[in-house]
Amino acid sequence: MKSTSQVLDHPCPGTGPAVHQVVVLVLPDVVAFNLSIPAEVFGGSGKLRYSTVVCAERPGPVVSSSGFTVQVEAGLEALASADTVVVPGCIPPATGSVTVRAALQAAAQRGARIASICTGAFTLAAAGLLDGRAAATNSVLANDFARRFPDVRLQRDALYVDEGQILTSAGVAAGVDLCLHMLATDHGAAAAADVARVMVTRFHYPGGHVQVTHQPIPPRGDDLAVSREWAVSRISQPVTVTQLAAQAGWAPRTFARRFVAETGMTPMRWLTKQRIVEARRLLEFTDLTVETIAQRCGLGTAANLRLHLARDSETTPTAYRKAARACGSMPLGPVILPRA
Repeated sequence: MKSTSQVLDHPCPGTGPAVHQVVVLVLPDVVAFNLSIPAEVFGGSGKLRYSTVVCAERPGPVVSSSGFTVQVEAGLEALASADTVVVPGCIPPATGSVTVRAALQAAAQRGARIASICTGAFTLAAAGLLDGRAAATNSVLANDFARRFPDVRLQRDALYVDEGQILTSAGVAAGVDLCLHMLATDHGAAAAADVARVMVTRFHYPGGHVQVTHQPIPPRGDDLAVSREWAVSRISQPVTVTQLAAQAGWAPRTFARRFVAETGMTPMRWLTKQRIVEARRLLEFTDLTVETIAQRCGLGTAANLRLHLARDSETTPTAYRKAARACGSMPLGPVILPRA
């Protein structure tokens, strides 16, 4: 089972369009609706560049909780190249085999974004990926989850929880909100709203909730995490590779090489993406002028902000703000966003 959406992204000059690979991990008794959500949100976009692949521990037929069989073509090796891994829920909840848990741990260690839908949180928790983190799962099974995984800070009333690299959602349909949120993280609220309209659903963008960054940051204690968090904390100010390297305690060349190996981009390109994320946040949640926003996110001038936003989202600051406000006016359930 495989679906692909191949359309133009907005790369930096001199680079080719990158495909963001979403891999959906299917376990026995998968909830069919959960499985369809990432395929519809990421594979159904008409503007963005994603590939969506379904994998299982062993390729072949996998029985869903509804009783019908899903034919899966890819094995766990697909997780090795995933940019985003989505684990749909199962009924009853599944913790996965030792092999499955090891594959998820390896994906997390190399920096892949990992999300669960509904009872998929049981699988992530069993792999140790939720220890010390806030998480959401199906409210009907919340007591069981809390008993089995006491090291996880269960958010019983949350629609979804975004902890940066690891994301979880509540029962069944909340997976739609979570996947649209991830799409908005990648390409902005207007893009997510477009996909929501195609799906004939609402995009509940979290207006009024301040977000520091949507980009995955390694766990605390990682030298790169120290540098990246330091850069985000002073997003309005000029930052050099030498300064970032000093935060990690490495030579600039070593730092740059390690940074590219982990994130797939140079430190300065990553920092520019952080600045764009902050600019989008300020456009969405404040009434600041474009000039002020450009200064606060470190892009300097309104002209520079317009240039970067056009490359990132093919829109202007004014049009982006209008689209985001229209999305944010819809009702919203409780949402937990990245920690400061």
